[in-house]
Amino acid sequence: MNRIRSSPGPVPSKPLDASFRVESALFEDSDEETSHTLFAPLHYEPGYAYPLIVWLHGRGGDERQLLRIMPLVSMRNYVAVAPRGILACGSGSAGYNWPQTDQHVSMAERAVAETVQTARRKLHISPRRVFLAGFDCGGTMAFRVALNRPDLYAGVASLGGAFPTGSMPFRNLGGARKLPIFLAVGRDSGEYPSAHVCQDLRLLHSAGMSISLRQYPCGHELSPQMLSDLDRWIIEQITQPIPATAS
Repeated sequence: MNRIRSSPGPVPSKPLDASFRVESALFEDSDEETSHTLFAPLHYEPGYAYPLIVWLHGRGGDERQLLRIMPLVSMRNYVAVAPRGILACGSGSAGYNWPQTDQHVSMAERAVAETVQTARRKLHISPRRVFLAGFDCGGTMAFRVALNRPDLYAGVASLGGAFPTGSMPFRNLGGARKLPIFLAVGRDSGEYPSAHVCQDLRLLHSAGMSISLRQYPCGHELSPQMLSDLDRWIIEQITQPIPATAS
Protein backbone atom coordinates (compact mmCIF):
# COMPACT_ATOMS: atom_id res chain seq x y z
CA MET A 1 0.00 0.00 0.00
CA ASN A 2 1.22 3.54 -0.73
CA ARG A 3 2.05 5.60 2.32
CA ILE A 4 1.87 9.35 2.61
CA ARG A 5 5.54 9.59 3.48
CA SER A 6 6.46 8.13 0.10
CA SER A 7 3.66 9.79 -1.92
CA PRO A 8 3.68 13.51 -1.11
CA GLY A 9 1.78 14.48 -4.27
CA PRO A 10 2.57 17.59 -6.34
CA VAL A 11 4.37 19.40 -3.52
CA PRO A 12 8.01 20.52 -3.61
CA SER A 13 10.16 18.09 -1.62
CA LYS A 14 12.05 20.95 0.04
CA PRO A 15 9.88 23.20 2.26
CA LEU A 16 9.77 26.86 1.29
CA ASP A 17 9.69 29.81 3.71
CA ALA A 18 7.23 31.84 1.62
CA SER A 19 3.98 31.65 -0.28
CA PHE A 20 4.14 29.44 -3.37
CA ARG A 21 1.72 27.91 -5.83
CA VAL A 22 1.10 24.31 -6.85
CA GLU A 23 -1.14 24.13 -9.91
CA SER A 24 -2.79 27.42 -8.81
CA ALA A 25 -3.35 26.24 -5.23
CA LEU A 26 -1.66 28.50 -2.71
CA PHE A 27 0.45 27.22 0.17
CA GLU A 28 1.48 29.93 2.63
CA ASP A 29 4.31 28.30 4.51
CA SER A 30 5.81 29.24 7.87
CA ASP A 31 8.52 31.86 8.12
CA GLU A 32 10.44 33.46 10.97
CA GLU A 33 7.34 35.25 12.25
CA THR A 34 4.67 32.58 11.88
CA SER A 35 4.17 29.02 13.07
CA HIS A 36 1.41 27.82 10.79
CA THR A 37 0.84 26.77 7.20
CA LEU A 38 -2.20 27.96 5.24
CA PHE A 39 -3.68 26.32 2.15
CA ALA A 40 -6.02 27.93 -0.41
CA PRO A 41 -7.63 25.52 -2.89
CA LEU A 42 -7.37 25.32 -6.65
CA HIS A 43 -9.50 27.95 -8.41
CA TYR A 44 -10.31 29.71 -5.14
CA GLU A 45 -13.59 31.67 -5.40
CA PRO A 46 -13.78 34.62 -2.97
CA GLY A 47 -17.57 34.65 -3.12
CA TYR A 48 -17.89 31.11 -1.74
CA ALA A 49 -17.66 30.39 2.00
CA TYR A 50 -15.31 27.39 2.15
CA PRO A 51 -15.23 24.67 4.79
CA LEU A 52 -12.05 24.90 6.84
CA ILE A 53 -9.85 21.98 7.93
CA VAL A 54 -7.61 22.70 10.92
CA TRP A 55 -4.88 20.04 10.84
CA LEU A 56 -2.81 18.99 13.89
CA HIS A 57 0.32 17.11 12.86
CA GLY A 58 1.64 13.95 14.47
CA ARG A 59 4.47 13.46 16.96
CA GLY A 60 7.79 14.68 15.60
CA GLY A 61 6.15 16.59 12.75
CA ASP A 62 5.32 20.23 12.25
CA GLU A 63 2.82 22.45 10.46
CA ARG A 64 4.36 21.65 7.06
CA GLN A 65 2.70 18.23 7.19
CA LEU A 66 -0.27 20.08 5.70
CA LEU A 67 1.69 20.45 2.45
CA ARG A 68 1.78 16.68 2.11
CA ILE A 69 -1.75 15.76 3.15
CA MET A 70 -3.89 18.27 1.22
CA PRO A 71 -3.06 16.87 -2.24
CA LEU A 72 -4.35 13.54 -0.89
CA VAL A 73 -7.45 14.97 0.81
CA SER A 74 -8.59 17.49 -1.82
CA MET A 75 -6.99 20.33 -3.75
CA ARG A 76 -10.37 21.96 -4.43
CA ASN A 77 -12.87 21.46 -1.62
CA TYR A 78 -11.39 23.23 1.39
CA VAL A 79 -9.30 25.94 2.87
CA ALA A 80 -6.93 24.37 5.40
CA VAL A 81 -4.58 25.61 8.09
CA ALA A 82 -2.12 23.85 10.41
CA PRO A 83 -0.57 25.23 13.60
CA ARG A 84 2.77 24.04 14.93
CA GLY A 85 2.78 21.67 17.90
CA ILE A 86 3.09 23.12 21.37
CA LEU A 87 6.31 21.49 22.56
CA ALA A 88 9.54 20.61 20.75
CA CYS A 89 10.29 16.90 21.03
CA GLY A 90 13.82 17.47 22.35
CA SER A 91 16.50 14.87 23.12
CA GLY A 92 17.91 15.20 19.62
CA SER A 93 14.53 14.52 17.97
CA ALA A 94 13.19 16.93 15.40
CA GLY A 95 9.65 18.25 15.28
CA TYR A 96 6.97 19.04 17.80
CA ASN A 97 4.43 17.34 20.04
CA TRP A 98 0.96 17.91 21.54
CA PRO A 99 1.23 17.03 25.28
CA GLN A 100 -2.00 16.42 27.19
CA THR A 101 -1.37 18.46 30.33
CA ASP A 102 -3.97 21.09 31.18
CA GLN A 103 -1.49 23.87 30.39
CA HIS A 104 -0.59 22.43 26.99
CA VAL A 105 -4.24 21.82 26.11
CA SER A 106 -4.99 25.49 26.82
CA MET A 107 -2.04 26.47 24.63
CA ALA A 108 -3.30 24.20 21.86
CA GLU A 109 -6.77 25.74 22.08
CA ARG A 110 -5.25 29.21 21.65
CA ALA A 111 -3.09 28.04 18.73
CA VAL A 112 -6.12 26.55 16.98
CA ALA A 113 -8.22 29.66 17.59
CA GLU A 114 -5.45 31.92 16.27
CA THR A 115 -4.97 29.90 13.09
CA VAL A 116 -8.71 29.83 12.45
CA GLN A 117 -8.77 33.63 12.77
CA THR A 118 -5.78 33.90 10.43
CA ALA A 119 -7.57 31.80 7.82
CA ARG A 120 -10.74 33.86 8.18
CA ARG A 121 -8.84 37.15 7.75
CA LYS A 122 -7.20 36.00 4.53
CA LEU A 123 -9.83 33.75 2.92
CA HIS A 124 -13.61 33.32 2.87
CA ILE A 125 -14.47 30.68 5.49
CA SER A 126 -17.83 29.36 6.63
CA PRO A 127 -17.74 29.78 10.44
CA ARG A 128 -20.12 26.85 10.82
CA ARG A 129 -18.05 24.47 8.71
CA VAL A 130 -14.81 24.30 10.69
CA PHE A 131 -13.44 20.75 11.02
CA LEU A 132 -10.66 19.82 13.41
CA ALA A 133 -8.49 16.87 12.37
CA GLY A 134 -5.13 15.38 13.23
CA PHE A 135 -2.79 12.41 13.14
CA ASP A 136 -1.34 10.47 16.10
CA CYS A 137 -1.03 12.80 19.14
CA GLY A 138 -2.47 15.53 16.91
CA GLY A 139 -5.61 13.42 16.57
CA THR A 140 -5.80 13.04 20.35
CA MET A 141 -5.44 16.79 20.76
CA ALA A 142 -8.08 17.36 18.08
CA PHE A 143 -10.46 15.26 20.19
CA ARG A 144 -9.59 17.25 23.29
CA VAL A 145 -9.96 20.71 21.74
CA ALA A 146 -13.18 19.88 19.91
CA LEU A 147 -14.82 18.26 22.93
CA ASN A 148 -13.93 21.22 25.14
CA ARG A 149 -15.74 23.58 22.73
CA PRO A 150 -18.04 21.44 20.54
CA ASP A 151 -20.05 24.52 19.60
CA LEU A 152 -17.13 25.81 17.52
CA TYR A 153 -16.69 22.80 15.23
CA ALA A 154 -18.73 20.96 12.62
CA GLY A 155 -16.84 17.73 13.28
CA VAL A 156 -13.61 16.21 14.55
CA ALA A 157 -11.43 13.55 12.92
CA SER A 158 -8.62 11.55 14.46
CA LEU A 159 -6.35 9.46 12.26
CA GLY A 160 -4.44 7.07 14.49
CA GLY A 161 -4.92 9.18 17.62
CA ALA A 162 -6.44 7.66 20.75
CA PHE A 163 -9.27 9.24 22.70
CA PRO A 164 -7.87 11.48 25.48
CA THR A 165 -7.99 10.42 29.11
CA GLY A 166 -8.08 12.54 32.24
CA SER A 167 -9.16 16.17 32.75
CA MET A 168 -12.82 15.40 32.01
CA PRO A 169 -13.00 15.13 28.20
CA PHE A 170 -16.81 14.83 28.50
CA ARG A 171 -17.24 18.02 30.51
CA ASN A 172 -19.50 19.39 27.73
CA LEU A 173 -21.29 16.13 27.03
CA GLY A 174 -24.53 17.70 25.84
CA GLY A 175 -22.80 19.60 23.06
CA ALA A 176 -20.34 16.79 22.37
CA ARG A 177 -23.17 14.42 21.53
CA LYS A 178 -24.01 16.64 18.56
CA LEU A 179 -20.41 16.57 17.28
CA PRO A 180 -19.75 14.13 14.40
CA ILE A 181 -16.56 12.06 14.88
CA PHE A 182 -14.41 10.27 12.32
CA LEU A 183 -11.85 7.79 13.67
CA ALA A 184 -9.41 6.11 11.25
CA VAL A 185 -7.05 3.44 12.58
CA GLY A 186 -4.37 1.14 11.26
CA ARG A 187 -5.12 -2.54 11.83
CA ASP A 188 -1.49 -3.32 12.68
CA SER A 189 -0.71 -0.21 14.71
CA GLY A 190 1.47 -0.79 17.76
CA GLU A 191 0.88 2.73 19.12
CA TYR A 192 -2.91 2.47 18.92
CA PRO A 193 -3.68 -1.27 18.93
CA SER A 194 -7.07 -2.77 18.18
CA ALA A 195 -7.78 -3.53 21.85
CA HIS A 196 -7.34 0.15 22.70
CA VAL A 197 -9.52 1.16 19.75
CA CYS A 198 -12.31 -1.15 20.96
CA GLN A 199 -12.03 0.31 24.45
CA ASP A 200 -12.37 3.86 23.10
CA LEU A 201 -15.27 2.83 20.88
CA ARG A 202 -17.18 1.38 23.86
CA LEU A 203 -16.54 4.57 25.81
CA LEU A 204 -17.79 6.80 22.99
CA HIS A 205 -20.87 4.68 22.42
CA SER A 206 -21.70 4.66 26.13
CA ALA A 207 -21.43 8.45 26.12
CA GLY A 208 -23.94 8.63 23.26
CA MET A 209 -21.47 10.05 20.73
CA SER A 210 -21.93 9.86 16.95
CA ILE A 211 -18.83 8.16 15.50
CA SER A 212 -17.71 6.73 12.16
CA LEU A 213 -14.88 4.18 12.65
CA ARG A 214 -12.79 2.84 9.77
CA GLN A 215 -9.88 0.40 9.92
CA TYR A 216 -7.14 0.12 7.29
CA PRO A 217 -4.58 -2.59 6.47
CA CYS A 218 -1.55 -0.62 7.70
CA GLY A 219 0.41 0.22 10.81
CA HIS A 220 0.61 3.50 12.70
CA GLU A 221 0.74 5.79 9.70
CA LEU A 222 -1.27 7.90 7.33
CA SER A 223 -2.36 6.24 4.12
CA PRO A 224 -3.85 7.88 1.01
CA GLN A 225 -7.08 5.94 1.56
CA MET A 226 -7.49 7.38 5.06
CA LEU A 227 -7.17 10.90 3.69
CA SER A 228 -9.50 10.20 0.78
CA ASP A 229 -12.08 8.85 3.24
CA LEU A 230 -11.61 11.92 5.41
CA ASP A 231 -12.60 14.03 2.40
CA ARG A 232 -15.72 11.92 1.81
CA TRP A 233 -16.69 12.04 5.47
CA ILE A 234 -16.39 15.84 5.61
CA ILE A 235 -18.43 16.17 2.42
CA GLU A 236 -21.14 14.04 4.05
CA GLN A 237 -21.24 16.44 6.99
CA ILE A 238 -21.34 19.65 4.95
CA THR A 239 -24.06 18.40 2.60
CA GLN A 240 -26.39 17.86 5.54
CA PRO A 241 -28.71 20.78 6.32
CA ILE A 242 -27.36 23.21 8.91
CA PRO A 243 -29.62 23.16 12.00
CA ALA A 244 -31.59 26.34 12.57
CA THR A 245 -30.25 28.61 15.31
CA ALA A 246 -32.61 29.66 18.05
CA SER A 247 -33.41 33.36 17.90
